[in-house]
Amino acid sequence: MEEQQSSQYKNKTLAEDRIKFSQLAAFGSGGIIPIALFNVAGILVGLMGNISLGLSAFWLGVILIIPRLWDAVSDPIIGHLSDNARTRWGRRRPFLLVGGILVAVFFVMMWWIPKGDMVRVWFPSEAGYQAFQLGYILISLLLFFTACTIFEIPHGALGMEMTSDQHMRTRLFSAKSFVGNLFAMSTPWLFALASMEFFKGPGGTEVDGMRYVSLLVAAIIIPLSFWWFFSLREPAFKRVVKQEKTPFWKNMKHAASNKNFIKLTLTIFTLAMGFNFVNLLGSYIPIFYIFGGDKVAGAYLLGINGTVWAVTGLAAVFPLNWISPRLGKRKTLMLAIGLMAAAQISKIFFYNPQYPYLIIIPTMLLSAGMLFFFTLGASMVGDICDEDDLNTGKRTEGSFYSIFWWFIKMGTALASFVAGALIVFTMFDQTQVTRVDAIEGSIKEMRNEVQVFQNAEVASDAETVAFPVLETRTAAALEEGREYLVYLEKEAARIETDSEEQRNRVEFFSKAIHDMQTTVHGLENVMEEILVADSQEKTNSLTEEATALSLRVKQIKAEVNAFHLESHLKTRAHESEKSEEHYRELLEKIASMRSDLSSLDTSVSLQALETEMLELEERIVPLKRQSSYTLLMMRVVEIGLPILLSLFSLFFVTRYSLTEERLQEIKQLLKARNAKREQSELKDQ
Repeated sequence: MEEQQSSQYKNKTLAEDRIKFSQLAAFGSGGIIPIALFNVAGILVGLMGNISLGLSAFWLGVILIIPRLWDAVSDPIIGHLSDNARTRWGRRRPFLLVGGILVAVFFVMMWWIPKGDMVRVWFPSEAGYQAFQLGYILISLLLFFTACTIFEIPHGALGMEMTSDQHMRTRLFSAKSFVGNLFAMSTPWLFALASMEFFKGPGGTEVDGMRYVSLLVAAIIIPLSFWWFFSLREPAFKRVVKQEKTPFWKNMKHAASNKNFIKLTLTIFTLAMGFNFVNLLGSYIPIFYIFGGDKVAGAYLLGINGTVWAVTGLAAVFPLNWISPRLGKRKTLMLAIGLMAAAQISKIFFYNPQYPYLIIIPTMLLSAGMLFFFTLGASMVGDICDEDDLNTGKRTEGSFYSIFWWFIKMGTALASFVAGALIVFTMFDQTQVTRVDAIEGSIKEMRNEVQVFQNAEVASDAETVAFPVLETRTAAALEEGREYLVYLEKEAARIETDSEEQRNRVEFFSKAIHDMQTTVHGLENVMEEILVADSQEKTNSLTEEATALSLRVKQIKAEVNAFHLESHLKTRAHESEKSEEHYRELLEKIASMRSDLSSLDTSVSLQALETEMLELEERIVPLKRQSSYTLLMMRVVEIGLPILLSLFSLFFVTRYSLTEERLQEIKQLLKARNAKREQSELKDQ
């Protein structure tokens, strides 16, 4: 019956209800913030915090849910303020300008997390250092998500009032999804960009890279904020400017009492919680299951997968606008849920380390389903607002949209929290990953230093390193050595000697401190000779000594990092009965690497050193491999939970009662009533 009714009323959009392309483009581009940047914060903060900073997945999950709880306060407040604002620029547009600029500023702030050995020594323990980092992330996320709320709630409410036609409204929100997904095409590549040495520097991590990548994002968002402010129009503002302002709690209570609204928000909440689960764990699977811990290869696949996701989302906009008027919004929503569930089932077969690019098949299904689902959800809130307007005579899109959007955020936050807890449950070892990253960083720094000296040789006479380079690199190595010596001494002072293992740690650090003191003393002597001698008097022996000592500083750091990893693996081998064999294998690999690192002679030729560095780098990735048990549990959780929650979502959507026939009836009644009011107002004038 609903199909016949929707067919009867399709293509009935009147000229006055159509949206100009310029308005469609301006409104649609606003999808960059809630779709692309919203996902960046939800996915990359948790991922990088865990695998780049070594922070607990559980506590990161807790941190990700706290801003959502704050949204429970901020979303309705912003929605209410937007509904009741009466400025010369309208009631929505000022929020778009302020919110957009703040989003750009706090997005940059979010990635400048204080880190490194010199920050670590401020704190009496590793736990205190990590608590400080978690606190910084929490504060920056609270500011960032508040800025997103200031922008998104008025923006979504504006979309609902730009037209009274339900299918034109779907087209508006489709444009928002289209542009949001277009920009989201670059979102997974942000991780890949942050992994590039150009952004993170030699020895840096993805978090270092994101500091500079975020500046590029801000340079896009700020000009767009001014465009949104100056170009968008509020056609309903002339009518609502005379509307009586209503108390906050009255608006919230009224919106929450609408039965269709409750059913729709429960549908969205359930799916948002289930499928945002995929977003978090879905980043771990390519890196640690398909590529065995190779973050560079995993980042590249995530980038390609994200591009496929975005392209599919872009393409899905067009069939959505064709299918929805014919099937009706409710049945199209059910189709979307079916696509999303099919995507999860297909992962059983298409997540295959032998054929990594099969991952794009479930990605395409999931992208199309989610595009349908979330676009229709926002459009259907507008339909509910029309029904409410007919019953009450008031437009309160901000209140309705703020509650709706808060449920989406809560679904995302609960998913992040549960995913973080389950990552801990699966025994994912983030400390192992960050310790290996530290070794890799030290080796890459050594290779980079070798290349600097090699290039300087070529630039001079191939006999000695060019004098300016020799002086600069020696001074930098001396400063680095002194700073690391402070770290080693403070680290050694924290060690207790109540066990054999701790006494071994004391012995190791005592030797490392002695080696670094000797190296620093040698560098000081070399610097004295450099400062008093003319550049032409530099001898081959002085060049060789300075080169060897500069590399020795980084070699000691690599040895310390390897020792930390070996100590951690020994502890895990005793604690993890299900993965004991896995850790035994890793211990054999790291013991061999430690031996090779300690026997490395930094005084040999630069060419021979570079060859040895490359060989050591090739042995790094296998050290990041997670246990078979961890990978299996991750896959079970990532595939199974969203399917289960899809069933609950289907239950709620079948009880949604706004049919196409009823929506057309509401539209005609509203037009007749508003026309009558306008005539009455003209007579009064």
